[in-house]
Amino acid sequence: MENSPGYAELDVMSNFTFLQGASHPDEFVLQAAALGLKAVGIADVNSLAGVVRAHLAARETDMRLVVGARLRFEDGEDLLAFPMDRTAYGRLCRLLTLGRRRAEKGACLLYREDLRDWHEGMLFVAIPPEELEAEAHESNEVFPRYREELQSWGALLSGRLYLAARYRYRGDDTRWLCRLSDLARSLEIPLLASNGVMMHSPSRRALADVLSCVREKCTIDTAGYRVLDNAERHLKSAEEMARLFRDHPEALTRSLEIVERCSFSLDELRYDYPDETTREGRSPQEELVHLTWKGARRRYPGRIPERVKKQVQHELDLIGQLSYAPYFLTVHDLVEFARSVGILCQGRGSAANSAVCYCLGVTAVDPDRTDLLFERFISSERNEPPDIDVDFEHERREEVIQYIYEKYGRAHAGMTATVIHYRTRGAIRDVGKAMGLSADTIAALATQASGWSRDGLSDERVREIGLKPEEDRLRLALDLAAEITGFPRHLSQHVGGFVMTRGRLDELVPVENAAMEDRTVIQWDKDDLDALGILKVDVLSLGMLTCLRKGFDLIRRDYGASFDLSSVPGRDSGVYDMLCRADAIGVFQVESRAQMNFLPRMKPRNFYDLVIEIAIVRPGPIQGDMVHPYLRRRNGEEEVHYPSKELERVLKKTLGVPLFQEQAMSIAMVAAGFTASEADKLRRAMATFRNSGTIHTFRQKMIDGMVRRGYEQDFAERCFRQIEGFGEYGFPESHAASFALLAYVSAWMKYRYPAAFACALLNSQPMGFYAPAQIIRDAREHGVEVRPADVNHSDWDSTLETGGTTDSAGLSMALRIGLRQIKGLNQEDGDWLVAARGNGYADPLAIWRRAGLTPRALDVLARADAFSSMALDRRQALWQIKGLGEAPLPLFAAAGEEDRGSEPAAVLPPQTLGEEVVEDYASLRLSLKAHPLALLRAQHPEFPGITPSGRLMEIPVDARITVCGLVLVRQRPGSASGVIFITLEDETGVCNVVVWPKSFERFRRAIVTARLMRITGRIQREGIVIHLVADRIEDLSPLLDQLGDGTSFQPELSPADEFKNPVLPRLNPKGGPRGAKTKPVPRPRHPRDQAKVLFPSRDFH
Repeated sequence: MENSPGYAELDVMSNFTFLQGASHPDEFVLQAAALGLKAVGIADVNSLAGVVRAHLAARETDMRLVVGARLRFEDGEDLLAFPMDRTAYGRLCRLLTLGRRRAEKGACLLYREDLRDWHEGMLFVAIPPEELEAEAHESNEVFPRYREELQSWGALLSGRLYLAARYRYRGDDTRWLCRLSDLARSLEIPLLASNGVMMHSPSRRALADVLSCVREKCTIDTAGYRVLDNAERHLKSAEEMARLFRDHPEALTRSLEIVERCSFSLDELRYDYPDETTREGRSPQEELVHLTWKGARRRYPGRIPERVKKQVQHELDLIGQLSYAPYFLTVHDLVEFARSVGILCQGRGSAANSAVCYCLGVTAVDPDRTDLLFERFISSERNEPPDIDVDFEHERREEVIQYIYEKYGRAHAGMTATVIHYRTRGAIRDVGKAMGLSADTIAALATQASGWSRDGLSDERVREIGLKPEEDRLRLALDLAAEITGFPRHLSQHVGGFVMTRGRLDELVPVENAAMEDRTVIQWDKDDLDALGILKVDVLSLGMLTCLRKGFDLIRRDYGASFDLSSVPGRDSGVYDMLCRADAIGVFQVESRAQMNFLPRMKPRNFYDLVIEIAIVRPGPIQGDMVHPYLRRRNGEEEVHYPSKELERVLKKTLGVPLFQEQAMSIAMVAAGFTASEADKLRRAMATFRNSGTIHTFRQKMIDGMVRRGYEQDFAERCFRQIEGFGEYGFPESHAASFALLAYVSAWMKYRYPAAFACALLNSQPMGFYAPAQIIRDAREHGVEVRPADVNHSDWDSTLETGGTTDSAGLSMALRIGLRQIKGLNQEDGDWLVAARGNGYADPLAIWRRAGLTPRALDVLARADAFSSMALDRRQALWQIKGLGEAPLPLFAAAGEEDRGSEPAAVLPPQTLGEEVVEDYASLRLSLKAHPLALLRAQHPEFPGITPSGRLMEIPVDARITVCGLVLVRQRPGSASGVIFITLEDETGVCNVVVWPKSFERFRRAIVTARLMRITGRIQREGIVIHLVADRIEDLSPLLDQLGDGTSFQPELSPADEFKNPVLPRLNPKGGPRGAKTKPVPRPRHPRDQAKVLFPSRDFH
């Protein structure tokens, strides 16, 4: 065996054949290199999704990779396909695209006939099905059915077809291989040795079986023959394969023959960006230069600063040198299209470092104003394509996406994929089911899981829920769940990454259907594209852009003032005063609990302060211990000290504390001697979850480099710890600057036009941190009069009306809640109601006739108390609606009107205020009449001992008090070491609560499930920031069920009484109407269920 000629394993199925392959593509490559194999071929089922990962590993290990795919036909057996050259690779992509595009997402429908048009230039390996048995035949032929299929393939693929021979490990392999050899010899098809590899190591056998169970939706106890017979389907050395195929040595050498014939490498892929339309015969570079200087004159009216001129020219020269001009023209075209149809957009990310992008109108932040680093965006040393991210309004981004498809065509444009990986919780659920754990056990384990930890659940966490981690089956399930974490589960579409090509995209990478209609997705993700130098444009969505555009429209229409992102006054001291008070509900990026706590400590007074505010309240700076040193230096409590002049230049803007990725890169270069390429690898380690945990590999190099240049060991280690924190979502400065602009503009709109801002927020839901109830409450606290939804006054969207409280703009505007806020009303009914309204409706009958709304839709409106302009309360409106039938035919409508007699008015008992509030929340998710806590405080004798949130400023530090409120937000940030943050609301304000891990474990159930909490603890204060540190937490959600229990509240009625006595039910959990034949909705069995429906919180983990 020592003289083995060598071997290449070509039949390898990675975990990108989802729920089948049990190892990552790079694991196969690394293992093949360790075993001394000549080459390895990755051939996933109808997919090339994993080949780039294998290619990168092969490049690192100098291992020969053979790119291929396993073609699975609907009407035949599998073939492995290996392109011999670039042209053949394009045909393979076209073939896979054909099968994918004719199938639903995730599926592929290929037929043998399809191969006739696409087979040229490829080698094929036929995979005989293992269930074939010897068949008696008069002519002594073996496998007559399969022989016929092979003959057909042989005629088509002359000289390019091989027959795979692999052990079945069933005890009859010698006979099996001989029969396959006879079959191959009789058809003159070469025999190829293979092991049908599904895992890189036999240790993955248990995981492979679990994957099979997940795929087949069975348990390991019932799987039977659906799992592997043994652990032999792993990569084997050439020596072991030579031993197995000692009677067929030629089958081994043919693997090397295929490797020799297949010269194609992914390095041959040459990406050509599509040529953009230019004017007056200009080249793309000339067109870019023309548009850039034209934009510069617009951005800097009067005179372009010399520094800007130099920067623009430098960038244009580099863009021309790297031939990126068409890319910039494409992004400019998308932005121009969006603006031409009134879509607000803004570039962000590293593109905000570019003066060219600013002049083109792609970004809105002047990089000269913030001194951003262009080389963070494009560098000739990095040999990396630029990446421009553009945010569009979230409600209208689809218009931009369809514009791209229309302009370039489906054959030249597609969305980037994103690989959905197993996270800890999903892994526990799938593995738990496969291992036969009970549903209760799986649910309990899943609640303990969070994040991406590869270590799984600790034994302590398992014991907390009453389970024994040492129990064999549970132990194995937990270990396998940890092992499967990070495995690809399926492909999805990227949030907005687009690839556009001059040649056919489907000859570069297979394209498949997305789950969304009219979307197509390539099989590679953004990291694959970066590795191959393929440019993409990120067409992203942002709810705040929708809000701001709607706000600008309202200001223009109702106030007569015109603004956009670039024309909003940039130095409004009142805006910064508002932010320093943490008055930031609805303000972009600074409305979270952590940001609102930090604002009064940061005291931002200019734009760059906002840039730092957005960047510093992130897990990266927090875990890098950067927050407190920065604040102490900012407040003059600590001297700003720079270890060297070179670091002073890097860190002066942030008072010696590294806050941005750009600074981390600069420190590595100027203080530790990193090259630009090494610094960029450091940036990638800081920026990408796939590289999570790899940043530590730079530790020694950086510390040693700094020590060699004269820095103290302690300082070098502390500096690296700070940079290491960026591995947890550190921000690029350019990204923070782009977001800071939106933060300022939204704060300006909130301060100067509070009614328009609140109206725009409501019309842009769902978005942001707070629900409509809190947005409306905040607007009222800012003096905005809010008027209820009404059939005679409301449009679908919320609107502004004259006659409200005078605002800072000097106008009296009130906010009218729109019909969109009514739960259960669809937009089509709302639009019909508005379109047919004319001078108004006199009664529900008029709406029924003129707008054609069904009684069900009218019922929804009545439950939302939307008939007050007709002097009808809920019960009166429902009574009239119950008298309506289905819409009459036109011929009988007039006659019906003449025959309709008058009916005595019914005397209906009024609802109590508590019932009104409950129904408001059920239908609108908010109430303008009263806060639930105001009612409960009056009803329950223990509530007078509860401190209202509005009085917290009066309470001395460390005083022990009790508060009670609706749960608005629950947060458990990963950077907070297990601390829980809860925001409660009562009728007087909000209270911020801190729950330490020990208290969380003690009161876990109440914290996780309660909608109404009573919390006792001690007051902490820092400036105007107040916290209650909890030591006792109670779930009072059942009290919410009593809000509707007034003296006039009647019990549920039987269905027979429904028409005669249309009294509102106590509870409608679904919030929707009931028709004439619908049974009343029963009460939930537990009051907590009602609380969850009527008073939902927003929980962030």
